[in-house]
Amino acid sequence: MVRLSVLDLAPITQGSDAAAAFRNTLDLARHAERLGFHRYWLAEHHNMPGIASAATAIVIGHVAAGTRTIRVGAGGIMLPNHAPLVIAEQFGTLESLFPGRIDLGLGRAPGTDPVTAHALRRTLASDPEAFPHDVLELMEYFAPQDSRHVRAVPGSGLKVPIYILGSSTFGAEVAAALGLPFAFASHFAAAHMMTALHLYRSNFRPSAHLARPYTMLGVNVVAADTDEEARFLATSGRESFANLRRGMPTPLPPPNRAFEKDVLPFGAVPLEEIALVAMVGSAATVAEGLRRFISQTAPDELFATSHIYDHPARVRSLEILAAVGPALSAE
Repeated sequence: MVRLSVLDLAPITQGSDAAAAFRNTLDLARHAERLGFHRYWLAEHHNMPGIASAATAIVIGHVAAGTRTIRVGAGGIMLPNHAPLVIAEQFGTLESLFPGRIDLGLGRAPGTDPVTAHALRRTLASDPEAFPHDVLELMEYFAPQDSRHVRAVPGSGLKVPIYILGSSTFGAEVAAALGLPFAFASHFAAAHMMTALHLYRSNFRPSAHLARPYTMLGVNVVAADTDEEARFLATSGRESFANLRRGMPTPLPPPNRAFEKDVLPFGAVPLEEIALVAMVGSAATVAEGLRRFISQTAPDELFATSHIYDHPARVRSLEILAAVGPALSAE
């Protein structure tokens, strides 16, 4: 059975603001809960005009307070931007407020550009070896050790599930060595996905946290009542991604037919050659794309993210995805 979850960046659309983005995020999370999605994650990014989830723990609290049962978490916190103790305290607080519903996904990228990373007080000469040690330090703060000189309060003794995120093979190696679940960012960096999955699964060491490998993959999903409508809606995300790659990030723009030519059905390009994974179309088209993707990657869970300008259309896309989910799980 493949679980379906939601990854949200709290998008700020052109002509709108962060306050509206937070209202839309909570509304979408409530729909996700009603539709039976497993979890709802938010991601840390900084200095991005189109992303409102920079203070990720606060937005997680906003979503968790406005929902009742769905798991809510970070996909993820960029750990080198923070002291592990601070993250343990933040997520210990969240777990205390919303017991049994909080997840903590950890990544090592800054989630921004080098100048902003410096403004975050991140070390410019970042040591890749520091990330695994930071993860271990963070996990220690959650352990029930009353004798520890420095304790996370709240945090110590709480069970906050930890996930390792990655867009390369480094995260796969860390997750395998620590025996933790692994989430790969195939929604924007698919090039190394198959290699990373192989490394993670072949090198996985069972731990007290996880007995067998558990893989989570990101997918862009833009679903609508017709293929034509979905392709048009998907152009917002295409233009936004192109602006980011040019070094000129913008709020999420309205649909633009000039970018429709770049929207290809999943499977049109060999998996190892695509830059990002996207399912765009009607229920039947999205279902077929997801079937192909699942058959090639065998994930335990999929994270759907959608860069859609119009909020009601984004809700409709989620409803369509939820409708095709049971058939995928049965297969």
